[in-house]
Amino acid sequence: TDEIMQQEIRPLVAVDIIEQLHRQFAILSGGRGKDGAPIITFPEFAGFSEIPDDDFLNVVTYLTSIPSLEAASIGFIIIIDRRRDKWSAVKASLTRIAGAFPGNLQLVFVLRPSRFIQRAIADIGIKLYRDDFKMKVPIIMLNSVSDLHGYIDKSQLTRELGGTLEYGHSQWIHHRTAIENFAMTVKSTAQMLQTFGTDLAETELPNDVQCTEELLSSHTDHHSKLKDELKLAVKQGATLLTCIREPVTRSANSKLSPDELENVATVERLLAQLDETEKAFDQFWTKHHLKLEQCLQLRHFEHDFREVKLTLDNLMETQAGFADIGDSVTRVENLLKEQKHLEEKGQEPLEKAQSLALHGEQLIQNNHYAVDSIRPKCVELRRICDDFTNETKKKYDILGKSLELHKQLDKASQWCEAGIYLLASQAVDKCQSQEGAETALVEIEKFLVTAKEHQLSNPKEFYNQFDMILTPEIKANAQRIVQKLEDVQEMFDKRQVSLKKLAAKQTRPVQPVAPHPESSPKRASPKITRPAAVENTSYHFQVKRRGPAAQNGNHALVQGLIEKCITKSQGHIINELIETERVYVEELQSIIEGYASEMDNPNLVHLIPSALQNKKEILFGNLPEIYYFHNRIFLKEIENCIENPELLARCFLKRKEDLQIYEKYCQNKPRSEALWRQCGDSIFFQECQRKLDHKLSLDAYLLKPVQRITKYQLLLKEMLKCSKNSEGTAELEEALATVLDIIKSVNDSMHQIAITGYEGDVSELGKLLMQGSFNVWTDHKKGHNKVKDLARFKPMQRHLFLYTKMLLFCKKREENTDGHEKTASYSFKNSLKMSTVGITENVKGDNKKFEIWYNGREEVYIIQASSVELKNTWISEIRKVLTGQLEACR
Repeated sequence: TDEIMQQEIRPLVAVDIIEQLHRQFAILSGGRGKDGAPIITFPEFAGFSEIPDDDFLNVVTYLTSIPSLEAASIGFIIIIDRRRDKWSAVKASLTRIAGAFPGNLQLVFVLRPSRFIQRAIADIGIKLYRDDFKMKVPIIMLNSVSDLHGYIDKSQLTRELGGTLEYGHSQWIHHRTAIENFAMTVKSTAQMLQTFGTDLAETELPNDVQCTEELLSSHTDHHSKLKDELKLAVKQGATLLTCIREPVTRSANSKLSPDELENVATVERLLAQLDETEKAFDQFWTKHHLKLEQCLQLRHFEHDFREVKLTLDNLMETQAGFADIGDSVTRVENLLKEQKHLEEKGQEPLEKAQSLALHGEQLIQNNHYAVDSIRPKCVELRRICDDFTNETKKKYDILGKSLELHKQLDKASQWCEAGIYLLASQAVDKCQSQEGAETALVEIEKFLVTAKEHQLSNPKEFYNQFDMILTPEIKANAQRIVQKLEDVQEMFDKRQVSLKKLAAKQTRPVQPVAPHPESSPKRASPKITRPAAVENTSYHFQVKRRGPAAQNGNHALVQGLIEKCITKSQGHIINELIETERVYVEELQSIIEGYASEMDNPNLVHLIPSALQNKKEILFGNLPEIYYFHNRIFLKEIENCIENPELLARCFLKRKEDLQIYEKYCQNKPRSEALWRQCGDSIFFQECQRKLDHKLSLDAYLLKPVQRITKYQLLLKEMLKCSKNSEGTAELEEALATVLDIIKSVNDSMHQIAITGYEGDVSELGKLLMQGSFNVWTDHKKGHNKVKDLARFKPMQRHLFLYTKMLLFCKKREENTDGHEKTASYSFKNSLKMSTVGITENVKGDNKKFEIWYNGREEVYIIQASSVELKNTWISEIRKVLTGQLEACR
C-alpha cells in the first residue's frame, strides 16, 4: 500500500493528450536497438510543421516517459521518415526535435526525401546546417529502409519501415489508457482501504448493545463494498493482462515487444500490489471485526449483568428485610413457608447468574480483550449467589431454632397447665389416708419425671442454647414461662411435703370437705425475678446482634466501591460523588438530630444510662463540625462540578486544611467505641433507632465519616483513570495525593494517641512524619562489654515515631477490651533529638538495615526494616529532616 501511495505521479497520462496521440505524428512502436535503446518513430506527416509546440512537447514527453528507467538511460533512437517530403520538412523536424526532445538521444536516423532534387538538397543541407541543429549525437542520413536494416534489426521495425514488428496505433493507445486507468484504480482502491482502515483504528467502541450492533453492521457493509471494489479491480487487471498477451495466445509464433513485455510486468506488479494490499487489509479487518464482535459480546454481557444484578439485589434486599423470627409455632411455620417461597423464587435468577458467570469465564478463556472488566463481574455474581445461599441457610437455621424454642415453650406451658390441673384434681379427702397420700405422691413423682423430657430443668442451658434468637419479646415470654415453671415446681414441692407428712401419720378418718372440681389450689403470687443467667445472656446477645449490622455496613461500602471501579465515565463518577455526598450529609443530620439532640430531650433523660451522662462529646466527637462543613460548604462546591468535572480536583485542593477535621474525629474514635460498648444496648438508643426507622444501630452510622474519607480517594482514583493523559490530570493526581496524605495523617495520629509513658507534650515534637515497627539492636559504648555483646545479638521489637524534632522508641502492646478486638498501645522507652543524630545508610551484610547514632556514636541503634523499600523510605525522610536542619542553621 505504501509503495502505491508513494509512487511519483507522472506529469502526463494518455487520456490527457488522447487527441494528439491519435494524430500519430510520433509513435513508440516497442522496437529496440541492438543495445536495447527504445525507438521513437516520426512517420511521414504532412502537417508536421503545423503541430503546435505544446502538442509536440506533450507527445514526445509522454513517449519518453513510458520505457523503463533502465531502457531510457541507454538513450533513444529516433527514426524520421521523410521519404515523400522535402528537405524543408527534414530540417523542420530536426530543428524541433533538437530543441524540444526531453530524453537522452543515442542516434538519429533520417530517411531522406526519395525525389532526386530533394535528396540532393538534403545532402547539401545536412552538411551546411548540421551544427545549427545542436545535436550531440550522430545524424545518419539514409537513402532507403534497406540502409536502415543495417543498423536496426527488421524484427524491431514496423512494416512501414520494412520490418516484421506488429504494431497497431489504436490498440497501443487503448492499452496505454487501460494500463494507466488500472494504475489509478489500484491507487484509489489502496487509498480507500487506507482511509477505511484509519477510520476503523480511530473508532471508539460504543457503550451499549444497540450502538455496537449498528457499528458492526455499518463496518461490515463498508467492508463488503470495499471487497467488491477489490474484486472489480482484480478483474480489470486480469482482463487487461489477457488483452496485452492476446497476440501470444492467438499465435505461438508471435512474440511480445519489449514495451509490451514491460506493460505485462507493470500490470502484474500492480496486481501483486493489489493482492498484498488486500491481504494486509484482510488481516487488519479480521482483528477489527473480532474486536467489534468481542465488544458486542461484552455489551451483551454487561447488559445481562446489570439486569441479573438488579434482580439479585432486589432478592437480597427482600431477604435482608426478612428479619422476623416469629413469636409462636404457627408464625414460625408460616415464616418457614415464606422463606421456602423466597428460595424457590430465587432459583431462576441464581441460575441465570451462574450461567452468566460461566459465560463470562468462557469469554476470558477465548482471550477477550476486556478480561479486567469481565472477571470482577463474574466474581461479583458468584459472591452474591453464595451470599444468598449462605443467608438462606442461616435463615433456615435461625427459624429452625426458633421453631424448636417455641415448641419447647409451648410444651413447657402445657406441662405447667397439666401440672396445675393434676394438683387441682387430687381430692383432699382421698389424700387424708396413708394410702391416698402415697398414691398422690406417686402421681406427682411420675409427672415430675416428664419435666426432663422438655429439657426445662436448667434455665441457664436453655438460654445459652437459644441466645442467638432471644429477642426482647421472646426473652420476656421465655422468662414468663420459666417463672411459671418455677412456680409450678414450688407448688409441687409444697404438695409433696404435705403428702409425705400425711403418709407418715396414722390419723383417724375425718369428714372430708371436697373442693369444687374446677377449683385449683390457691398459691402466692410469684415474685418476678430475672435469673442471673438471663442477664448475662442478654448482654452477649446484644453484642452478637450488633456485629452483623456493622458487617453489613462494611459489606455495602465494599460492594459500592466494586460497582464504581468499573465506571468509566467522568460524568458518572461526578454524579456518584454528589449523590453519595448528599446521602452522607443526610445521614450525619439524622445522627445529630435523632441521637445527639435527643440526649437533651427531657422526656428521654430517664432512659439515658448513667455512664453516658455528660459524655455526648465523647460519643459523637466533632461530628457536628464535620456535618457543618459538608452541608454548608463542600456539598455545594462539588455540586458545581457537575457541568465542569475538571473543577473537582480544585475542590479537594482548596479544602485541604478543612478536611483535617477528620483527624480529630478519628483520634476520638477509640473513646467513642469504648463508650458505645458500655452503653450501646440501652433502651435510649433502641428508642432513637425506632423513631428514625434505621435498620442499623448508631455505631454503624458513627463509622460513616471514616468510610467517607476513604471513599474520596477511591472515587478520585476512578476519576484519574478516566482522565489519563488529559488536561487536569496533574491536578487530579495532586488532589489524590492530598486525600491519601490526610488518610495517612489520620492513621498516624491514631497510633500517636496510643503512646503512653511519655512525660513531655507530644504536640511539641513537630509534625509526625512516619511511624512503624522494626527490629532494633542497641550498642552503648559506656556500658559493660557483655551487655553490649548481648544487645548486639538480641533484637528488640520497637515501634518508631519520627517527628521533625524527635525520634521516639516505643514498645507495642495489645490488650483485649471487654472481649472485643485487641487495641494497641505504645509504651515509651527512649527518644533521640533529631538535632544530634547521624545516619549510616547501609549496614554490612543486610540491605534491610540502617544505623542511627547519637552523641558522636556513644549510642548506636541498628534498625532492621521488613523490606528494602520501607528502609529506603525511612532513610529518605530522616535525611530530609537533617537537611532541613542544616539549611536552617546556615
